[in-house]
Amino acid sequence: MIECVPINENDMADHVRKALKTYFKDLDGEEPCSGMYDMVIHCVEKPLIEMVLEYAGGNQTRTAELLGINRNTLRKKMQLHGID
Repeated sequence: MIECVPINENDMADHVRKALKTYFKDLDGEEPCSGMYDMVIHCVEKPLIEMVLEYAGGNQTRTAELLGINRNTLRKKMQLHGID
């Protein structure tokens, strides 16, 4: 079993809050898109995969293991996000 060093969730949450505050402000009275959950996950998922892939030296098996997902799922997500 892999032991994880926890990330400071407050830092990560603060970045998400700031980004969403900016998003709502930039709407300038317009209605937000439906499917905001998917929008945010999509925006966060790509850099997450890129950074873990870089950390793992490009090793997809190790990246999938670190992310806690199946290697096939990782490959599908990489294709979705245009990550080589």
